[in-house]
Amino acid sequence: MGLLGEGINEIIATTRNNAAPIGIIVKDGSLRMVLFHGTHTLENIRRDGWVVANITRDPVIYVKTAFDDLPEDFFCNETYGDLEVQRLKDASAWIAFKTEIERESGEAAIVRLVPVAEEIIDNSIYPVNRGFNSVIEATVHGTRYVMNRDPWLKQLIDHHASLVRKCGGSREREALELLLGYIME
Repeated sequence: MGLLGEGINEIIATTRNNAAPIGIIVKDGSLRMVLFHGTHTLENIRRDGWVVANITRDPVIYVKTAFDDLPEDFFCNETYGDLEVQRLKDASAWIAFKTEIERESGEAAIVRLVPVAEEIIDNSIYPVNRGFNSVIEATVHGTRYVMNRDPWLKQLIDHHASLVRKCGGSREREALELLLGYIME
């Protein structure tokens, strides 16, 4: 599977002029994403037939792309044969995939991924940072919380926020403050 390991790998998915945090599911030798109807990511995959998984250690990018659009200068183009894709300029690594929509339900589509190219740009090793991981978890809960204001989700966000404050560095704390701003609107 190259850069991805078994389980759900949290990445920043890029499609044409779009970026969003997505989980790539690696199970039994296959790679898939579940995308909700009405998202730019799914619309672009339908239109273009590709997606790029960007691996980054920047927690602020996860929060920004969950709630907002990135400016064009965050992206760059890559070409492989007849496939031209966009990736994040500052990604530590990336994988380009051709896509196929396998099946759909009323609310989501399951997209099969076939890797066509990958590159490691920064091979630095990072230890597990509980603050970074908690930013990711709080962001997942935050995207759901803004839709339904479920008090249980707010408790989960608060739990992860306390871990970010205790275990994270300055960039994780910056990402947390950004996240709290988005969910309180």
